[in-house]
Amino acid sequence: MKQSLQLKFSQNLALTPQLQQSIRLLQLSSQELNQELETILQENPLLERTDKNDDGSESTEFFIPNNNSAELRPQDEKKSSNEIAQDVVGEEYFGASSHQRWEENNHNDDDGDYTFQEAEAPTLHDHLISQLHLMQLSERDQTLSMYLVDAINEDGYLEQSLEELCELLPEELEIELLELQTALKHIQHLDPIGVGARDLAECLVLQLQILPEDTPHREIAIKVAAQYLPSLASRDYAKLKKALHCDDETLKAVQQTLKQLNPRPGADFSKIAAGHYIQHEVIVKKVKGHWIASLNDEVVPKLRINEMYANILKRNRGSSGQYLSSQIQEAKWMIKNIQQRFSTILRVSQAIVDQQSSFFEHGEIAMRPLVLREIADELGLHESTISRVTTRKYMLTPRGVYELKYFFGSHVATEAGGACSATAIRALIKQMIAEENPKKPLSDNQLTEVLSKQGIVVARRTIAKYRESLNIPAANQRKSL
Repeated sequence: MKQSLQLKFSQNLALTPQLQQSIRLLQLSSQELNQELETILQENPLLERTDKNDDGSESTEFFIPNNNSAELRPQDEKKSSNEIAQDVVGEEYFGASSHQRWEENNHNDDDGDYTFQEAEAPTLHDHLISQLHLMQLSERDQTLSMYLVDAINEDGYLEQSLEELCELLPEELEIELLELQTALKHIQHLDPIGVGARDLAECLVLQLQILPEDTPHREIAIKVAAQYLPSLASRDYAKLKKALHCDDETLKAVQQTLKQLNPRPGADFSKIAAGHYIQHEVIVKKVKGHWIASLNDEVVPKLRINEMYANILKRNRGSSGQYLSSQIQEAKWMIKNIQQRFSTILRVSQAIVDQQSSFFEHGEIAMRPLVLREIADELGLHESTISRVTTRKYMLTPRGVYELKYFFGSHVATEAGGACSATAIRALIKQMIAEENPKKPLSDNQLTEVLSKQGIVVARRTIAKYRESLNIPAANQRKSL
């Protein structure tokens, strides 16, 4: 076999570390970006957070602008994005920011270094245990009660049966089932009412039993909760009236009483519910007849190069300065990539706002079909970039807070040859159901016929899918007295 040398040219896509960092930062949410920054700030001494100087000027040429949307505003529009958001939704959206400002203003007080700390909310377990300590129980009863508290889930329900829990206890303790039943009774008298129930029926009965005895229809409500919840859920009113020997008005009053009860008594203590919040990157407001998107100043990091280390690097260009030189280059990359991240978010957001201006004027019913490719072609970006930008990035509007991806969706062809977005169809379904006769709710077939008369041809199964996505029950379950 003869050996030879050949010269071949080819093109390969190589992702530089800077480009990889830019892509990673673009797909992070605001909370994840802050966590990433905290890690980088600890590793790189050349990079630090900064604020404006006393005279209002930026302290470094590497300062990231607070808001990249100034060029999109009229020259006489002087409001900051904070002021715009407060005009739209009020100051309650900015509680965390006020806490941060309080902490910054008081950081250098002569009286000491005080830091704002939010009190940690007690868990359901802690709340129940603290009440058990106040009860006059024997040591054995209190121990068994605490054992049952450990088996109660976050919603306040006892998931395992008493028989199963009794078998899990060591035999040498000689615990009888009757003792566990007594301990459970102690727990079911604690706050919140309904905690320790083994199913929904028992939870509702516990709450009904504490009502005054002269409460209208109290006994009937207890009977419905204990025996007839399935019939009530399926709207089988004829069966209920026959079993309870009551009329429509009585059954309606009982139904209203049950709706006022709490089916998840432990949910208020859930850390997941308490700690979940959304931080919006973009604020949308109507300015002189045009919908304008601007960045939220609160989420834009303000970074700079540490001046002390930069001066050391200028004076020392030897081998000992190689480390600082590499760190300053990484710091510059980080500042540039973060600035590019928010600039891209703003560009995409403004393009979405321009495309969906009818939504901001009239609501979901005016949402037009939109796909990622349209925004990508308009801005000269790749679809994958648009997908990264719109995932877990949120927009504050006069109509609420929406994920950027919310404004994209499939469409359905109309008889006139146009297209109607799935969001608009959902809004129409929701509107028609809200206006229907509760005694004769519209079926999926009837909803299909109504939309067909409006020129929107949709299959019945598609209507059912959209209705279920809105958490709207079927017609037989929406029927009321």
